[in-house]
Amino acid sequence: MRISGALFLATLFCVTWEKVQWNVAGAVGIADVLTILFLIAFAFEWGGTRFPRATGMVLAIFAALLVIYLVGFFNIETKQSLDQWGKGMVKFVLHFLFLAAGVSYLARRSLVFYWRAVAALTLGLIANGVYGVLQLLAARAGVNLDHQLLAPLTGGASSINVYGAIGGTTVYRPNALTGDPNHLAVMLCVPLLMLLPLYLRLERGHRLRVPLAIVLAFLFLVQLATLSRSGLLGIAVGLLILAVPYRSRLTSRALLVPLGALVALLFVIVWERRHYFDVLVRSRLQTSGRSESAHFAVYDFVPQILHSHPLFGLGLNTFSVYYEFVTGKSNWGPHSFYVALIVETGLVGAVAFFVFLRYLFVRLRAARALGRRLAAEGVAAAARIRPLAWGMTAALAGTMAANLFYLTMQFYYFYAFAVLILALPLAFAARPEP
Repeated sequence: MRISGALFLATLFCVTWEKVQWNVAGAVGIADVLTILFLIAFAFEWGGTRFPRATGMVLAIFAALLVIYLVGFFNIETKQSLDQWGKGMVKFVLHFLFLAAGVSYLARRSLVFYWRAVAALTLGLIANGVYGVLQLLAARAGVNLDHQLLAPLTGGASSINVYGAIGGTTVYRPNALTGDPNHLAVMLCVPLLMLLPLYLRLERGHRLRVPLAIVLAFLFLVQLATLSRSGLLGIAVGLLILAVPYRSRLTSRALLVPLGALVALLFVIVWERRHYFDVLVRSRLQTSGRSESAHFAVYDFVPQILHSHPLFGLGLNTFSVYYEFVTGKSNWGPHSFYVALIVETGLVGAVAFFVFLRYLFVRLRAARALGRRLAAEGVAAAARIRPLAWGMTAALAGTMAANLFYLTMQFYYFYAFAVLILALPLAFAARPEP
């Protein structure tokens, strides 16, 4: 495998590992390093002048957003805001360059390599989930696993999230290698929803059927352990979308058997500690607590900014600076991607980004149409592209819903997911045979 291919897969594998970062001229994560190395290798190995149309569209959207963010620069009023704007611009440029290069790269590689890319992103989140389980077990034993394993590597400080205590027992929420348990839960929406239709469509006796069932069950258990309502909202929205094309398979043995085993396991765990889980679930269902108020209160900031800076906002990545007078924290985000989008980039920036999101859905629709055409022609790959396209559609919609109260859509993993979305119809159209 060429070095660019290894770097590309390594980037996808590590793209959700937020804690693996170093304070070198700011926070530099392992995804940043791998992305830069991949872009350099891509530039040296490309050797062509033609790019797929999807890459051209990505670059056009990138150029439009770049102009909008540069105009927003003139609304910056403080040195602190300027520093935050600079950091945001660096991330933005890296994200879109990786997206454009990644789509072009996958369009030229084999269909087998495309599946390796899907597997790399999934395996990275599985590794995240495994670390989260170990982190949870270590915390209950009184050990800070982050301090033992990550601190010597990164030199930074981190730990598992502490939710509170019930009857003298500390309640932990694993954040694994991400920065927050809610980040982990929303990220897990992607493999859970993307792989579920593939699993349902696998032929009986297929060698991946049992491993996929185990992976889906494990990732769902990890998501439940995060106690994230945003993550469950994303799953619910995605399942509603999948219920349309796969309603006949919702009562299939392939789904009911592993789901029944999972429910039985959860029942045993909950029954043995009924009071603990009763108090815990009630606390997560309430909507009048301090945390819930903070999530909804940030929406009050939108009309204020629309009144003062309606078109281009306060400047990319500057929300925390202007919200510091409320929280007292200089790194406090808006806890809503859409609030951040409107407050920081204004109505013009919000419209431009929604054009990007719409383009992702358009390419997924093209992938589903390609699947129907291949099925009519009797091509075996049609049995894979349509489930994958539907799964990605559900995952994208679920992620958007979950970001009503969190902002993971500005993270690296979302752009890695977007690479797979945009490259999907290209990979199968050029090489339809499995």
